[in-house]
Amino acid sequence: MVKEKIILDCDPGHDDALALTMAVASPEIDLLAVTTSAGNQTPDKTLYNALRMLTLLGATDIPVASGNQRPLMRQLQIADYVHGETGLDGADLPEPTFKPQPLPAVELIAEILRTQIEPITLVVTGPMTNIALFLRIHPELKTKIKQIVFMGGAAGQGNVFPTTEFNMAVDPEAAKIVINEGIPLVMAGLNVTLKAQIHPEDLAEIGKINNPVAQAIHDQMNFYGEWYGQERFQLTGTPVHDPCTIAYLLQPDIFETHDAYIDVETQGQLTAGETIVDFAGLLEKENNAKVLMNLDRTKFVKLIINLLQCF
Repeated sequence: MVKEKIILDCDPGHDDALALTMAVASPEIDLLAVTTSAGNQTPDKTLYNALRMLTLLGATDIPVASGNQRPLMRQLQIADYVHGETGLDGADLPEPTFKPQPLPAVELIAEILRTQIEPITLVVTGPMTNIALFLRIHPELKTKIKQIVFMGGAAGQGNVFPTTEFNMAVDPEAAKIVINEGIPLVMAGLNVTLKAQIHPEDLAEIGKINNPVAQAIHDQMNFYGEWYGQERFQLTGTPVHDPCTIAYLLQPDIFETHDAYIDVETQGQLTAGETIVDFAGLLEKENNAKVLMNLDRTKFVKLIINLLQCF
C-alpha cells in the first residue's frame, strides 16, 4: 500500500481533533508531523490540545510544533464561542505524555520536507499563517509540496461575515500568499463542509463504540453540536468541517468537485478573507484549485465511524 504522506497544520478545535483522529487511524495515511496555529483558540491552547489528542490516540511518536502566535497583519480573533474555554470542551482528555519539538512549526515543516524523496501533502485545517511563513522563509522547498488540501473559504455564504469563512477571516493576507503561490490546491469550503453533518443517530452510533477515543469524540461532538443546534442555522445535524480534508484524501469519490480559479480578498471592509471562486472564468485566469462542492453524507459518516472503530 502506498501511503499518502501528510503534515497536518491545525488549530484544535473540535473538528480539527476529529480530522487528526482520522489521519492517525487510517493505514492509508502517514502523518509525518502536526503543527499548530492560533485560530479556534489561543496558540498555547491549540498546541496543548494537539498534544492531548495525540496522547489519547497513542500516537506520541508524531512530532508536534507550535507555530504562529497571531496573524501576519491583524489582531487574533478566536472561536471560543464555538469551541469553549479550552478549545476542546466536552470531554476529559489525558494530560500530554510528551513534549512539543523545540523548533517552530516553520522549521519542523522544512526539516521534514528536506528528508522526503517525493513531494508530500500539506493539510491545513486552520488559518494559513504557518504555511505562508514557511513559503516566505523556505521558497526553495516549495517543489517538495505535492498539494495543499485545506478547509477554508466558501463560494458564497460565509460563517463569520456574510461571504467570509472563519479560517480565511482570521488571516486573509496569509491565505492570499498561499493560494497565489502556484501550488496545486484542494479547497474544502463551506459549500461542502456545511453538508458534512453528523446527525443525532450517527452520534448515537459513535457513542456505542467501546473505546476511549470514540467516547471522547462522542462527548466532544455533543458539546460542539450545541453551537450548530441553534435555530438560526436550520441544520439537521452537526457539520464537521475539517474532516472533509482527510476524507477527500482517503475517498475522493465521496465528493463532487469543480475546477476553478480561486483568490482571496484582503482589502474589502465587509469582505476581507472572502474567497473568490471564479467558476465561469470571468477573470480569464488558469484554474488553480479543485473545489469540493458536495458529498455523499452517508459514505462520509460511515468512513468516520469505521476509523473510530480502529482504536
